[in-house]
Amino acid sequence: MKEYASLIDHTLLKAEASTSDIQKLATEAKKYHFASVCVHPSHVATAFEVLQDTPSVKVCTVIGFPLGATLTEVKVFETKLAIEQGATEVDMVIHIGALKQGDDEYVRKDIQAVVQEARGKALVKVILETSLLSEEEIVRACSLAIQAGADFVKTSTGFSTGGATTEAVALMRKTVGDQLGVKASGGIRSAADVQAMVEAGANRIGASAGVEIVTGGQADTNY
Repeated sequence: MKEYASLIDHTLLKAEASTSDIQKLATEAKKYHFASVCVHPSHVATAFEVLQDTPSVKVCTVIGFPLGATLTEVKVFETKLAIEQGATEVDMVIHIGALKQGDDEYVRKDIQAVVQEARGKALVKVILETSLLSEEEIVRACSLAIQAGADFVKTSTGFSTGGATTEAVALMRKTVGDQLGVKASGGIRSAADVQAMVEAGANRIGASAGVEIVTGGQADTNY
């Protein structure tokens, strides 16, 4: 179970999260050697302060979260500020409505703008919100993320109608091949869940249950 720690983005995105909650999250990430902590932009500076002496644990944040319908210019500015405050990974939500109505050019440019702002400073993971998409739409979204120069595609925010599924992860991996990473996120609560996602093709896991996963416990969480 501990071997999964380096794959996990230890996540706290609840609206009621306090500064002390973020400090605890970051301290846990240091203890268990997680890949990163994933927090809202307003908590990036706090997480960075705790982790600045632990460069192996990155600070990840979310952009245009959780709906993805923020203006591109706002996503870019949010990315800029987050990086300035210490984020080295950003998970951005696509404009889901634009994808579903076939406006692929908008979706590609939206991703690309964030990628250009982050280039050389932060990885970009593109959240597709697969529970709202058909298989064809998942394939298109993955292809657009490749075209836009992203680093990862990610299944879910954890705040929509469903989380990660092995079927979606497998389809994403099949589409991106070895060009991008695949992050499974949403509803992953145990080591068995992680193993299933890794076997399906994920090489990063987003979970608020990181400690339970690596210690063999079972998390009581909806994320």
